[in-house]
Amino acid sequence: MEDPTAKAKKKLERLLKLRQLRSQQGSHDLDLDGPSWTDGVPKATKRSQPAVPDEHESAWVVAKKQRTADEDDDAMNGLAFPSPSAGDAAEPRRKKVRQRSKKQQHVTTEAQDQVVEQGGGEEADEGAMQDGTDEDQSAAAASAVANGTGEAAAAAGGGADAPSCGATGDQSGTTTTMSGGFFSDMRFDELEICDQLKKALKDNKFEQLTEIQAKAIPHLLEGHDVLGAAQTGSGKTLAFLIPTVQTLYEIKFLPKSGTGVLVISPTRELSLQIYEVAKDLCKYLPLTHGLVMGGANRRNEAEKLAKGVTVLVATPGRLLDHMQNTKGFLYSNLVSLVIDEADRILEIGFEEEMNQIIRLLPKKRQTALFSATQTTKVQDLARLSLTKPIYIQVKARVATVAGLQQGYVVCPAETRFLLLFTFLKKNRDKKVMVFFSACNSVKFHDELLNYIDLHTTCIHGKKKQAARLTTYYDFCSAQKGVLLCTDVAARGLDIPKVDWIVQYDPPDDPKEYIHRVGRTARGAGGQGKALLFLMPEELGFLRYLRQANVPLNEYTFPPHKISNVQSQMERLIEKNYHLHRSSRDAYRSYLHAYASHSLKDIFDVQALDLQRVAKSFGFSAPPKVELNVKAKSSRHTLKASGGFKGKKPTSGHKFSASNPYGKREASDKRQFSR
Repeated sequence: MEDPTAKAKKKLERLLKLRQLRSQQGSHDLDLDGPSWTDGVPKATKRSQPAVPDEHESAWVVAKKQRTADEDDDAMNGLAFPSPSAGDAAEPRRKKVRQRSKKQQHVTTEAQDQVVEQGGGEEADEGAMQDGTDEDQSAAAASAVANGTGEAAAAAGGGADAPSCGATGDQSGTTTTMSGGFFSDMRFDELEICDQLKKALKDNKFEQLTEIQAKAIPHLLEGHDVLGAAQTGSGKTLAFLIPTVQTLYEIKFLPKSGTGVLVISPTRELSLQIYEVAKDLCKYLPLTHGLVMGGANRRNEAEKLAKGVTVLVATPGRLLDHMQNTKGFLYSNLVSLVIDEADRILEIGFEEEMNQIIRLLPKKRQTALFSATQTTKVQDLARLSLTKPIYIQVKARVATVAGLQQGYVVCPAETRFLLLFTFLKKNRDKKVMVFFSACNSVKFHDELLNYIDLHTTCIHGKKKQAARLTTYYDFCSAQKGVLLCTDVAARGLDIPKVDWIVQYDPPDDPKEYIHRVGRTARGAGGQGKALLFLMPEELGFLRYLRQANVPLNEYTFPPHKISNVQSQMERLIEKNYHLHRSSRDAYRSYLHAYASHSLKDIFDVQALDLQRVAKSFGFSAPPKVELNVKAKSSRHTLKASGGFKGKKPTSGHKFSASNPYGKREASDKRQFSR
């Protein structure tokens, strides 16, 4: 056995090297002046509602208001970020881009068809259906959107992984562009598309094509299969919707022929965004459109499918269910198949469903597949679904967009919540998204922060779909606010004018980091800030980010400016039964998520100081939780990797996606077992 002294010496040398590297990079002070939490147990307060647009204002008036708002302070309320490299010279371009901003997506609700919450035991999600006759949720979505990227759905993944994408399948050609600017020189009125489509694009203020649109649309209009990769927020939704809708118009495809265009997306939110864009494009065309995803009335979906939905957006699980069980769902005449965020679809365990869908669809069709990374599974799916594809890639010199200012802060475990609380108080007037690793952690922090009169909202995989839909629309339309979320909100969501992305819990890998920070600084001239919380033992994660071309600066904080509310929080958690129970669940889920982390050389659950971790959840001593922290993978991670091998998973703690609260005896009358 290795000498403990030698082991400690090696660890110290490793930390000293990391600190030396950080000192070479330089650091910036984090000013945390702000109001303090008064002594004593705070009283519960009613949650304030975010501002919503006037019901009589059109979506474009709302969009214009949001896009013409004053630019944010460069110092961003205390974080001394370096000045943007573009300087003042970029301002005229930003104003020009804002003037042609489009009605932005914005989304629904439940998270991924299957949300793999890192160790949180998230359940699979799917969603609801809408078509041209459904105006209730569609109108709400329209009033909540405003986008400057030229599309309402986010790009199918991208960032650092995009440059590493390799061609797969039988390729007939490759087009690669090194992106020097967001827009190309091509205009939408130059495309060989019908006047109705041009009018719809003009109504939505679309003028110039982005790089990915300029490369993909001509090939798709010619009927080629396309395998595409580009940075997040690059405009891929219009890149595949314009040519596929144009094809249906040219061949006079009618609803009685069934579904002509099928778009498959991994999450409910992204699916709704794509649907909203498709609805706008089909405004002047004799085409019907619909949305199929888990969480809605399946019977209503089936009735609409039987009537004929020419442009259908769907998540994999619910789509396969309808293909196998819904009489009258006609898809044998399918013209175009689009698979968006293919890597994410496969990551969350839908490989078998996708293979079954591909086998059921007609062989003679056009297919477009967009993926951020070219994993082995994505390559297999490409070979199965594509025929002699054109490979299109828009490379970026850095993994994240130029308008994004990124930093990290090193914070001991016991100080994490205190720093977050102080930071959020300081930025009450900003629009902030905070990412956590587990649903229960989101729920607890939302309850705690609102209890102490720091108003927040939350989105996670366990929240009811109607509530998630309301929360999402409210946050989209709000000018300020705090949204706590899991990675359910990390992909595809295009929320207007997010000022801050805070990663309270580090992501599973650099790719997820890029998708999280991609919720801000979106589109041409977009600006935003990102802050990553790291504990001292997690500094090795910076090495992975550097390898992924993610530039970060270190930010330090004066300890005396952090609100020292630890004792008040501990008393509150001890005295309030509901908060105590919620905190206990969050603590357990956090450990479970940490144990499921893929980078175990950096995020080692056995190396955690549980005493310090417990303090960040309001406990003076670590609570006893029934959890196997030696678990190497979460249930959904094992499902995605085929780890069960057809066998039913077993676990001593009895946690599962459908029963996240563990084992309960038959005589136990409580709702949840501890």
